[in-house]
Amino acid sequence: MKEPRILLLETSTESCSVALCEGTTLLAKRYTDTPKLQSSLLAPFVDEVLREAGLKAAECDAVAVSEGPGSYTGLRVGVSTAKGICFGAGLPLIAVGTLRVLAEQGRGEAGIIVPMIDARRMEVYAAVFDGRTLEERSGVEAVILDENSYREELAKGSVLFIGNGVEKFRPLVTSPNACFCACYPDAAAMIGPALESWQKKEFKDVAYFEPFYLKEFVAGISTRAVL
Repeated sequence: MKEPRILLLETSTESCSVALCEGTTLLAKRYTDTPKLQSSLLAPFVDEVLREAGLKAAECDAVAVSEGPGSYTGLRVGVSTAKGICFGAGLPLIAVGTLRVLAEQGRGEAGIIVPMIDARRMEVYAAVFDGRTLEERSGVEAVILDENSYREELAKGSVLFIGNGVEKFRPLVTSPNACFCACYPDAAAMIGPALESWQKKEFKDVAYFEPFYLKEFVAGISTRAVL
């Protein structure tokens, strides 16, 4: 039986990455953590990984996109690009939670994994996962961090805090059970959950799918004088 070829897009934070897999095999990948380049690099990255694998978009079986939570602008860029490819090539759309992507990057490193995406001030978007099975133990939520955050989890054993939000939490934690990995989500880590969705035929409606922002976007007030 032919393994599915899935194009994977990740733009939910400051990084931008694209990967292409055939089953569990990674065929090609592009990644940058230089901020604010999603809109200019995502399409070229897609073209490059397809060329490297010698494929056209229509020869893939699905497109997977990191659905959030995360940066409003980054998520819009990723989802709109994924939709465009799906419409143009007639492919189904798969959505992968961004915190699940980070949990995949930390799989097996601790008994509990807490992915954290930086939000405003001392706030992060976070969830709690089993470190071995990646079963989600808590829903995605916005957490205002303090010295008591995740005390219960830390009392049970090793906890890996992973993502671009961990640096604001590190100074608050004194438990020896805490481990930290500051990183961004990577499209290559989407392979496992994307394949799970493919096998279950869990596809999104390409026309109506929207990113998972968790919070509504609030535009800033311009400091420029209105003439």
